[in-house]
Amino acid sequence: MCGIVGVLGNHEAAPILVEALKRLEYRGYDSAGIATVNAGKLARRRAVGKLVNLSDLLVHEPLAGKSGIGHTRWATHGAPSVTNAHPHQAGGVAVVHNGIIENFRELRAELAEHGVEFVTETDTETVALLTQHYMTLGDGPVAAATKTLARLEGAFALAFLFDGHDDLMIAARKGSPLAIGYGTGEMFVGSDAIALSPLTDRISYLEEGDRAVLTRTSVEITDANGALANRAIKTIQIDATRIDKDGHKHFMAKEIAEQPAVIGQALAHYLSDDGAITLPGKGLDFSTIDRITMVACGTASYACLTAKYWFEQIARLPVEVDVASEFRYREPPIPARTMALFVSQSGETADTLAALRYCKGKASSITSVINVPESSIARESDLALPIYAGVEVGVASTKAFTCQLTVLFMLVLKAARDRGVLDEADIADHIRALRGLPSIINASLAQNDAMRAAARKLSSARDVLFLGRGQMYPIAHEGALKLKEISYIHAEAYASGELKHGPIALVDENVPVVVMAPRDALFDKTVSNMQEVMARKGKVILISDAKGLVEASEGVWASIEMPPIADALAPILYAIPAQLLAYHTAVFKGTDVDQPRNLAKSVTVE
Repeated sequence: MCGIVGVLGNHEAAPILVEALKRLEYRGYDSAGIATVNAGKLARRRAVGKLVNLSDLLVHEPLAGKSGIGHTRWATHGAPSVTNAHPHQAGGVAVVHNGIIENFRELRAELAEHGVEFVTETDTETVALLTQHYMTLGDGPVAAATKTLARLEGAFALAFLFDGHDDLMIAARKGSPLAIGYGTGEMFVGSDAIALSPLTDRISYLEEGDRAVLTRTSVEITDANGALANRAIKTIQIDATRIDKDGHKHFMAKEIAEQPAVIGQALAHYLSDDGAITLPGKGLDFSTIDRITMVACGTASYACLTAKYWFEQIARLPVEVDVASEFRYREPPIPARTMALFVSQSGETADTLAALRYCKGKASSITSVINVPESSIARESDLALPIYAGVEVGVASTKAFTCQLTVLFMLVLKAARDRGVLDEADIADHIRALRGLPSIINASLAQNDAMRAAARKLSSARDVLFLGRGQMYPIAHEGALKLKEISYIHAEAYASGELKHGPIALVDENVPVVVMAPRDALFDKTVSNMQEVMARKGKVILISDAKGLVEASEGVWASIEMPPIADALAPILYAIPAQLLAYHTAVFKGTDVDQPRNLAKSVTVE
């Protein structure tokens, strides 16, 4: 959730740390801080709120030193404040942390018995104090940090800096991602490659339980058992970590506009010229699979719910979908010939990763759909399927969602072919429709003005309902989630047919209802439910194609026309108005589109 960075360099560390933190701010923006060692002395600067506040502070109170650590925070234990901001310092130890130390109260009680006093409300301070405690007992920095790490329970990525040691940094990971960057006479630490890409293109990822002792010219990594470990150094593509708005007002706007291109890239990686669906490695044989368990969080879970309709209707393969935060606590039985399928943009989502580990040794195969090929979920899967969306900075996922859906649909076609439930002509029709998807989405973006006009109306609402039937039901959920995330308007989604079973009581002239209804086999039923809303003075925003609008747009509050599309692919297309309605509503309300309150891009804590 939080972002951390470390530098053992040949130049002033403070500006390097701040620039690296800018690339990590999407992970959390409650507060930020840095610490450096200069002439053997440890010092730090911290500020509440976004990173610009720390930058302003450093103008007035510069921080010298060529060794340093930095942090941008998403608050878990302790409210956002300067006192609770990282780095935390105890004597000659400074620490930055991403994760949650679950046993920090027990450790605090133990330290209190030794007369140690606490300044903050955070679990991270305990790490710094415990390390300092061991050093007062005579341990050196490495031994003290090692003893501390052995005492910690929970999930963490940590970086330690020490007074009097300007060529030493200790890093460790358990449950939260951490990468090492290799320079020339310099070493770096970061939560992900995005932070480190301006500094180096040579990256290695720490594995679960790893500890690294860094100097400017060396790295010693030990694994969870204390044995020396070599982690592969990979060369990253700098273009793949590029972060800029490319002329757009917000990252979210840019990422919405990129969808035709990135979906095209995903199709190019998985579809051969002759229409074959090619998967990496050994691929998948769906003839050996009797059922699928799909697990994800947030937007990715709605991608899974959409794919459930596809797998069951097209491939005739039963699917169970679970939110990751509940899955493993149910301790669900996993029958033989079950594929466990995990979907995550970051590939580091803590709940999803825990669910994956629960399935190990139970499911016949573990597959992931991810955007970061080097992520923990990807590395721990039997097969990892990249979505090729590129870096997504906006906290509210857009292009990653439609790319997830695109890759999942190709998996569905592979399953249908392997299981012999579709003939080649039908599969060829689906593939032709897929190849045309980028241009159809591009056409939908041309309806931006209509979406902006509808959003202007939504922006004054306190509550909004989204309705959909069949495979549009998960997209209604996604539309409601987007609106909640960035406009802070309360929104809920319902299956259209469930409206009369209670939720219609909410409908009046003050509650807009967004109806997602392509002219498909369920259109008439959805329109019937829409008429029930209008009969009760509900204000309807109808999203449909030209045929649907001709039949059903009379009396609606607003309408948005989508281009015609093959029925099966409608969920991918109708994600676009869901995104743009939320985006324009947020702009009209003046909220922070890219960094909405209380949220972070990568959720690496439970």
